Amino acid sequence: MGQLEDMAIFARVIEAGSITLAAEQLGLAKSAVSKRLSALEQKLGLKLISRTTRKSSITEAGKQYYQRSKLILDEVDELNNITSSDTLALSGPLKITVPLSFGLMYLSEPFDLFIQKNPDIQLQVHFSDHRVDLIESGMDLAIRIGELANSNLQAKKLIEIKQLICASPEYLLEHGTPKNPEELKHHKLLKYENNPFQSISFLDSNGTRITGQPKIHCVANNGEFLQKMALSSHGIIQTPHFFVWKNIQDHSLTPILTDFQLTSLNAYAVYPANRHLPSKVRTLIDFLLEHLQDLPFI
Repeated sequence: MGQLEDMAIFARVIEAGSITLAAEQLGLAKSAVSKRLSALEQKLGLKLISRTTRKSSITEAGKQYYQRSKLILDEVDELNNITSSDTLALSGPLKITVPLSFGLMYLSEPFDLFIQKNPDIQLQVHFSDHRVDLIESGMDLAIRIGELANSNLQAKKLIEIKQLICASPEYLLEHGTPKNPEELKHHKLLKYENNPFQSISFLDSNGTRITGQPKIHCVANNGEFLQKMALSSHGIIQTPHFFVWKNIQDHSLTPILTDFQLTSLNAYAVYPANRHLPSKVRTLIDFLLEHLQDLPFI
């Protein structure tokens, strides 16, 4: 085997998450994969993967080598695709991580249609609200909602998602409806755990920033759970529109402080900052960009 093949084996180990799984996917013995990795590390004079009796993890040098290797491997794949056919370009595994609730609620149908249209793609979807390291996990793409941290990733905006504050009519009947952010201090907040802010920030009609400080009553890492707690009149929630638009339509939840503006969120397609995106990744991003425009809460 040459260095290009060793690169491909190393990349598969990173993407599979273990030498054992990579060996199974490649149809090779685990010992053969370990031997090729050791030979590559010896040739480079670098430790790419830290291996112990319990687990393996990619080193910082390994992350950099993986990213550069993916550039080369993707270029080779693209060259092969250009000289073969468009059908071959849209084949093979495509690993994507998506937010749990948003993914289940609004990405299942687009993924279904995408696979029907591209049956040779093996879509591997990881549902999680945690920020997955794309390089370490071998992910090709992530769908993320909210602010994006500075990193070695690139992003394409898919849709804008409005935020709002709401509560059940029964809760508001018992506790009163706040008329301004200051009055939130008299109310109970059902807080999303991943939101680092303890207060709620608004802009008034003049663009002046105002904050409200409700009392934190319940904290959870799942928006659907908080939605159900709000429906049971346990407090108010600051939430993306996609969780509660049906509840607002049927009046089981009531928007409050609508004269004050909350910051909107964006949903992004996020991917490693490579010079070249594989055709299947680029095609999926374009497909989602088109299909997500029809969501009812936009």
